[in-house]
Amino acid sequence: MAEKKGKRKRLSRRQFIKGAGTAIAAAGVGGAILANGPRTETRAKEEKKRTPAQAGAVDVTLKVNGETHRLSLQPRVTLLDALRDRLELTGAKRICDRGTCGGCTVLMDGKPIYACLALAVDAQGGEITTVEGLGTPDAMSRLQKEFVEHDALMCGFCTPGFVVTVHAALKQNPNASMNEIREACRGNICRCGTFNRVFEAAYATAKQM
Repeated sequence: MAEKKGKRKRLSRRQFIKGAGTAIAAAGVGGAILANGPRTETRAKEEKKRTPAQAGAVDVTLKVNGETHRLSLQPRVTLLDALRDRLELTGAKRICDRGTCGGCTVLMDGKPIYACLALAVDAQGGEITTVEGLGTPDAMSRLQKEFVEHDALMCGFCTPGFVVTVHAALKQNPNASMNEIREACRGNICRCGTFNRVFEAAYATAKQM
């Protein structure tokens, strides 16, 4: 009986500590819910637009896909982060974030650049074009249609970067050969290995141009 009684006391203490911790956690969560209310999708979008004041933030004006956007950003914010997180243009992908894969390629005054390596403040005054500015699902460009027809994508994550890169290459050289297309795409990586179909889609577009 003495052993059982002592065992019950020790077990009771553990249960008390666990119970107290659970109660405190529940009180904290409950307080947060009461204070803030449910975070609906609409509310999340509103919070995103109301960017809190940040130390050292400066006014930045970006012209993207023909539209002018005025933002308040810290000087260290990259063009990629400004496009994705503030303007919700998520076509440019953050993959390596080191300027080696091409997934974040956009056009600056018609020339392809890695958006992850460019600062938003330095992009002011330039004409920025993202993959969204080249065509939409309902009104695709000829190049985008060829990507679909040639099944030039696997997971699709790198595809926007390839489309932007090839678009710039064909603008500069509409009669590009297959070798020239390959050379233009050397800064883009497809981890699924769909390179040949990408090149075929690009070459088919070049022949039509």
